[in-house]
Amino acid sequence: MRIIHCADMHLDSKMTSNLDGARAKERKAELLNTFTRMVDYAGSRDVDAILIAGDMFDTGSISALTRNTIRDTIITHPDIDFYYLKGNHDRDSFLSSLDTVPDNLKLFSDKWRSYPMNEDGSIILTGIELTRDNNPLCYSALVLDPEAVNIVMIHGQEAETGVKDKAEVISLRELKNKNIDYLALGHVHAYKQGVLDGRGVYCYPGCLEGRGFDETGEHGFVLLDIAEGTNSIHREFVPFASRRLYQIDVNVSGLNNTSSMLDKVLKELDEADLDPRSLIKVVLKGEVDIETEKDPDYIRLNLENRFYFVKVDDETDLHVDYSDYAYDASLKGEYVRMIEAADDIPDADKPEVIRIGLKALALEG
Repeated sequence: MRIIHCADMHLDSKMTSNLDGARAKERKAELLNTFTRMVDYAGSRDVDAILIAGDMFDTGSISALTRNTIRDTIITHPDIDFYYLKGNHDRDSFLSSLDTVPDNLKLFSDKWRSYPMNEDGSIILTGIELTRDNNPLCYSALVLDPEAVNIVMIHGQEAETGVKDKAEVISLRELKNKNIDYLALGHVHAYKQGVLDGRGVYCYPGCLEGRGFDETGEHGFVLLDIAEGTNSIHREFVPFASRRLYQIDVNVSGLNNTSSMLDKVLKELDEADLDPRSLIKVVLKGEVDIETEKDPDYIRLNLENRFYFVKVDDETDLHVDYSDYAYDASLKGEYVRMIEAADDIPDADKPEVIRIGLKALALEG
């Protein structure tokens, strides 16, 4: 039996934090298209079931295009069972929009629900939608057949890491020794797997598509291949995103103008050999002199025709060699010495104050 485990599609995300209107609309459509491509992939490779471990949608406001596409995709693949468990971003708007729930769309609730996944019932999927009320008691209520292959699906943040987005916390400790073979999780947006206990493993497939620069790297889904009769589960992460996001840190220490910085950035991008369809964030790092001529916007403009989207952030630290200004009789030297001696300005802030002041003096001159 073959199963796809995916999560966190966040369909209908606005995608406007970095992108302009046209590209935000295009990326929004690409998220939806990646889901339908995944289902087509499943159909062409004899996948029997798709587990959607929460956050299929980003908000309760779902567009007609997304609603109709998801419904029709499910209906036109009757040989695939879709197991949809709502996450902390999902609402009931998609389900309430359906005249009837397709026979191959299986749902969950705030109580444990189990589905036999194969004809003899030897592979069983059990899931629950966590809430503040059911979370403390749900672990003791989970009882699984030790003779079956048990897949358990939950959406939430594992207790060992920090919690965000008001997601419910999943206690891996409480799920140990429960006869779980594969714990299918959703909420963490990067692929992550680990050992649950002597019998089972847990896995976050990550999101299908990265949406921002906090979601760089490969994204896709997990393909499970279960050898019936042996209880053996082979799992494989399948990269599947239509575009990738990268953050490229470039150390520009010692460079004193924009042109040399651009040359360094271009060299590192050429060495990285990135797909032109990618979204790139270049971060300038290191320490530069206070009077260095530096224009991140110019660097960005020179990179825009190389990639789908480019952003350039300046995180360089400013260095002031006060000895260079000790005997400078100009207004500039006097200003630098005044800021150096100021007790009411933190030392860490003085380079930036000096930079702004010197820029203003240059404009006045």
